[in-house]
Amino acid sequence: MKLIVGLGNPEPQYEGTRHNLGFTVIDEFRRKHNLGDWELDNKFKSEIIEYQFKISNLKFKIILSRPQTYMNKSGLSIGEIVRYFKISPEEMIVIHDDLDLPLGQIKIRQGGSAAGHHGVESIIDALDSDQFIRIRLGIGNLKTKSAEHGGSSIVVEHYVLEPFESNEKSQVKHMLKRALKATEALLENGLEKAQNQFNQ
Repeated sequence: MKLIVGLGNPEPQYEGTRHNLGFTVIDEFRRKHNLGDWELDNKFKSEIIEYQFKISNLKFKIILSRPQTYMNKSGLSIGEIVRYFKISPEEMIVIHDDLDLPLGQIKIRQGGSAAGHHGVESIIDALDSDQFIRIRLGIGNLKTKSAEHGGSSIVVEHYVLEPFESNEKSQVKHMLKRALKATEALLENGLEKAQNQFNQ
């Protein structure tokens, strides 16, 4: 069994913002594989899809999750799901935005600190483990953005809740396609091969 989590904030005003890239990717995954509609499960505080995934000669159960707890409390939802289905952290893939990566870049890693991402931090706290796999999606460097704005400082909390600018959208579109392929590569080929393919 695998658990794939997309991180974001649930209300409509957050759609299309930098912080909701995890929601965007997992929803694209749902559409690409014709998995039907999300179902809200109040027990898990999450939108959930359960299905039997087939890829190449592999077949196994997958749970998709979009936590509805708001980003900073994502662990409240994920902890409940993991305990109920008895999923180990190593069988989880968490897709999230990352300020430390340039816009358009993705990185796959397992374990390590939350690096200031409160959604990831909440999951680590809930699981008492950092050993889940992350697909990190670059949303741009604040130092670069500050320079573009005449050197004025940019507040992180505001920046991540802004939509992408029009001149960024082609990079974002390309990154979303790569993130989808990275998710599929992790499921089909495992961590090491996926890292070799996408961590460039």
